Amino acid sequence: MSGGKADKACVAVLEFYPDQKKIFLAQLIEKIKAEEFISADLKIHEIISRYANEAELVAFDVPLSLPKCTLCKIKCPGYEVCNEPEIKFIRSLYQQEVNKKKPKKMYTPYTQRAVEAYLATQDPQMDVHHALGSNLAPLTARGLFLSRRMTIPTTEVFVKLSVQILGQQLKVNKSRLKIYRNSVGGEEAREIFLNTMTEKWQIFFYRQDLKTMVENFHAFEAFIAAYIAYLSAVGMTQKRPEGLPASESWISIPKGE
Repeated sequence: MSGGKADKACVAVLEFYPDQKKIFLAQLIEKIKAEEFISADLKIHEIISRYANEAELVAFDVPLSLPKCTLCKIKCPGYEVCNEPEIKFIRSLYQQEVNKKKPKKMYTPYTQRAVEAYLATQDPQMDVHHALGSNLAPLTARGLFLSRRMTIPTTEVFVKLSVQILGQQLKVNKSRLKIYRNSVGGEEAREIFLNTMTEKWQIFFYRQDLKTMVENFHAFEAFIAAYIAYLSAVGMTQKRPEGLPASESWISIPKGE
């Protein structure tokens, strides 16, 4: 997903053949943009709608829910003492980090969801953006707008974390995983990652699609999102962490080694 006016959004469609146990990238559409009176959003919706009768799941690489405080209607006592389950969960994670004497900025549950607070504690090196932070807010708005029109079930994915987990399973060098988005070294990192997937996991691409994903990290991330949707559909993603409130969204993350 990209911003609504950025013309960088991509859609990847995976097909799974259970008898052969093979995955095939059936379609990859990049740089989806508006044309006069037809919005890019409508184009994305129409592309996905073509698969309404056969698709199992649609993955979005942006938040599909809002932070608790943006939706709450009770009289606010302040999030330092709030007893709503989501806020208590975030506060407990923050307290644990403080007790470890690790420098940590105060939580902001009007920009941050409980799931983001949890993920930030799992890998201190992973940059976890807030759903309504300056980087993600426009994408969150677009994701919510598009997902509510879907007739196919949807799931949220965190591509950067998924790449790290999948890369470890594939034994791809960690330094390459960290730079897969970079202008310098990124193309080589993506090519190695995709070729390794083909060799080890029997995932097939058209040559042109492989070239597109190597040259365009947005297309690469669209494929990764689709692959995580496949893992979710076959029960190969992580379970909700214990203690995460039932009302809080969870996302599809590949199981670790």
